[in-house]
Amino acid sequence: MSGTTEQEERRRRLLQIGSAAVFLAIVVVAVLIVVSANETSGGDTNLEDVGLVNRELQGLTQRGLVLGDPQAKVTLVEFGDLQCPVCKGFSEEIIPDVIDSKVRSGEAKIEFRNYTIISQESTSAGAAAIAAGKQGRGWTFIELFYRNQGLEASGYVTDEFLTEIAKGAGVADIDEWNKDRKSQVTLAEVKRTTDEAEKLGLAGTPSFGVEGSATKGLETFGTPGSAEALEEAIEAAA
Repeated sequence: MSGTTEQEERRRRLLQIGSAAVFLAIVVVAVLIVVSANETSGGDTNLEDVGLVNRELQGLTQRGLVLGDPQAKVTLVEFGDLQCPVCKGFSEEIIPDVIDSKVRSGEAKIEFRNYTIISQESTSAGAAAIAAGKQGRGWTFIELFYRNQGLEASGYVTDEFLTEIAKGAGVADIDEWNKDRKSQVTLAEVKRTTDEAEKLGLAGTPSFGVEGSATKGLETFGTPGSAEALEEAIEAAA
């Protein structure tokens, strides 16, 4: 198969993934919102699932907001808002399967990029995650935040709440983390990835893209409805 034909076939597969995602994502979003609505309001400093998150991520490399082998040939990029209830649902029901099937094998790494669309609290949360990432605990912070997420834009994202998430995530130097999360450099990074998502035309959170040897840079495909769709995108990008 010629290089041109291979690229056309890869694009066709990604388009199929994106097209199938439209219907599936609607179903998944509806289910996850219902689930979230029936849970407690969250946002409590008495954290839940600290041990669970640590077990899920045990043994995996964390650098910044990237999870997995830095040498992995494919990068799966998630644009998310830490206040987003659907992102929470993905983090609990879909992303763990992708981690187990593709990240632990070294086939792919996952990078989280802030796409802050809900409120100023999202910016504070995103900056706190980046600061945790500087100490190698970025993904642990993200996953623990989601599992203790409160009602969006309700004011629960306080300094106290963020500090408890950081401690629960294993951030070693809280004083340094506090400086980092409030720095102009970190806040500018949150804005940069949000601007990037807008330029890419992403409609909401979470949205995904892949980058690998078979792609021309980052290729986005919206919000898939299953772990299998994400796995297919990774395979197509390779």
